[in-house]
Amino acid sequence: MTPELTALACAGLLQAVQYALMSVSANLDLGLGKTTSPRDLDRLGGRPLHEHLGTGAARLYRAFNNHFEGLILFTLAVVVVTLGKGSSDLTAVCGWTYLGARLLYVPAYYFGLSPWRSLIWFAGFTATLVMIIAALIP
Repeated sequence: MTPELTALACAGLLQAVQYALMSVSANLDLGLGKTTSPRDLDRLGGRPLHEHLGTGAARLYRAFNNHFEGLILFTLAVVVVTLGKGSSDLTAVCGWTYLGARLLYVPAYYFGLSPWRSLIWFAGFTATLVMIIAALIP
């Protein structure tokens, strides 16, 4: 397995960990009655369930969704590099940089570390773009 594919597999596991953190936090905030309900807006006062979360759980929810968004582009980068047989030291470093940035992003978001959260996100995004560009350059 290429280093980029290993980083992608680890990013998938990180997403599962983020889901667990967010779910536990949401259940502690809202109780099982709300989180296991059908979540109909009329039963929730006209607001989606995530809008009822406290600050910490809401931040975990947003970090979780942000990783889904980043994971789409990172997966594309890994697929292009892997199928294009463009794996290199640079793309491997970029893959691990993305994963490291995502690992740091969750606590940075949870604890409200500004502007560090945004800078960490940008490092992962840049690493992903560099992977795609590297795959296009023979």
